[in-house]
Amino acid sequence: MRRYSARFPWDELRTAFGSRLQENVVMANYTSSRIGGPADGLLVVQSASELENAVTTLWQLEVPFHLIGSGSNILISDEGVRGIVIINRARNIRIEARNTPPTVWAESGANLGAVARQVALRGFGGLEWAATVPGTIGGAVYGNAGAHGADMRSNLVLAEILHRNLGKTTWNVEDLAYDYRSSALKRNPGDAIVLAARLRLFPSTTDEVQKKMEEYAARRRSTQPPGASMGSMFKNPPGDAAGRLIDAAGLKGTRRGGAEISKLHANFFVNCGQAKAIDVYELIQIARQTVLQRFGVSLELEIELLGSFPNDSTGSLTTLQARDEP
Repeated sequence: MRRYSARFPWDELRTAFGSRLQENVVMANYTSSRIGGPADGLLVVQSASELENAVTTLWQLEVPFHLIGSGSNILISDEGVRGIVIINRARNIRIEARNTPPTVWAESGANLGAVARQVALRGFGGLEWAATVPGTIGGAVYGNAGAHGADMRSNLVLAEILHRNLGKTTWNVEDLAYDYRSSALKRNPGDAIVLAARLRLFPSTTDEVQKKMEEYAARRRSTQPPGASMGSMFKNPPGDAAGRLIDAAGLKGTRRGGAEISKLHANFFVNCGQAKAIDVYELIQIARQTVLQRFGVSLELEIELLGSFPNDSTGSLTTLQARDEP
């Protein structure tokens, strides 16, 4: 197992975080795919203020870090990641029923589906689409998460942002400059993180909201595989679906090591038990190359790669960093 880098200011980090800082931690235990090598250090935060203090300290010490929530939508390399991984468990929420329109405020580590279910119990609609979406509020804001024809752009009122140069500020939808599964935050990684967000709701009834959520959940169970995965692997290209293209290319059930392109939904790559990151990465390249050759469509990853992976065209190493995922 790779040991952590001695070049980091470990004494300062240990002084700042004490026993909360864990060192040389295997990340497979913190990802939805159950895949990932060791991180130099790991820090769990329990509130937005703890997150703000941790990130500010790491910026001041010039230590690289990666912020993750539930560990979905990322693939961590087998060699692991440099720097500190922050596990975001800032989960406080507040339903603001008297607002016009009603809203829910949630810290960025709150589970998106759990927030949707809590507002449903109070008889508010607007987040039915989010009930089965894995990931956190922060990741959803960061990546413009969506499902069933809706996304964060349609719900967000404002996001509380901690910016490296601007400090603590608030952004609205226009500031986030949303695009399909993208935002200004995602296009400028490392500049800022999400502390919390306020989402727009509308009055409804518990029965109506839960009925729609149950319909979405049933559809998910019938179309998406159970088990350990990262969620949707590729973004849907304009006018088509990544899963349809991969299926039409005859790749359902294709395996490399312990990883498989799902037989149920071809845009999901499943850890069948002992998959390594390189197994999944090889399937990514097979899917990309085959779909490009067969249909002339270049598939773009929806997940983010964290750590070092071989570049399929040059054999060199490519390092991409994942931030707060949905």
